[in-house]
Amino acid sequence: MLALLKPVSIFFLAGLCEIGGGYLMWHWLKSGRPGWTGLVGALLLALYGWVATWQPTSFGKTYAVYGAVFIVMSIAWAAGFDGFRPDRFDVVGGAIIVVGIAVVLFWPRP
Repeated sequence: MLALLKPVSIFFLAGLCEIGGGYLMWHWLKSGRPGWTGLVGALLLALYGWVATWQPTSFGKTYAVYGAVFIVMSIAWAAGFDGFRPDRFDVVGGAIIVVGIAVVLFWPRP
């Protein structure tokens, strides 16, 4: 179970850092939020780069899987923080991506 929980937790933390950092930078630059908002966003984006290195897989595999995680988390973030309402195609597409993540990351290799 730990073999499953650890990489998923790291991907989730990396997603929070990247999406949260990007969100703060966006609001600083587009909505005139105070400078500290951009600074915190930049720090979170830098932290994302460090957190991603905690994955035990190769760089290519880590970033391929993370790309899919980013898509799903971005839809969830937009729904929770930005007033976006996912439609059934967003949900179905996200579910397909989750299956793809599971295949790439956890499918047994010969």
